Amino acid sequence: MTFRKTVDDFLQTLAGGDPDAIAALFAETVDWKIVGSPAVPWIRHCTTRADVADFFRTMLGGFVPRETEARIGHILVDGPHAVVLGEVSQVIRANGRAFTTPFALHLTGEDGLITRYHIYEDSLTVAEAAA
Repeated sequence: MTFRKTVDDFLQTLAGGDPDAIAALFAETVDWKIVGSPAVPWIRHCTTRADVADFFRTMLGGFVPRETEARIGHILVDGPHAVVLGEVSQVIRANGRAFTTPFALHLTGEDGLITRYHIYEDSLTVAEAAA
């Protein structure tokens, strides 16, 4: 299996919104980086597959599902590394505020599982929407 297939599976599973199915695509131990405000409920450090499931459960639960749109611009794969570039629009469930942010997601994989998840986004925009 190529890592591109793993990335495609991840993006498709993420769009499906099942936190446990998303987490199943990750290794038991993960190198995780997501920078942002501690006021945003889902911003947290993850090190295990269980942490990843909890992260996606909290994050996806914080958005209005039918108001989510992700646009992927490019997927670049070099061996076990992938970078996904795009833009996502969300509406915060708790307050109805909408936001749009560009993102870059760096993934690394091994044996068909994701071992690194580093996401870079406009965390100020996300924090302001969540406030």
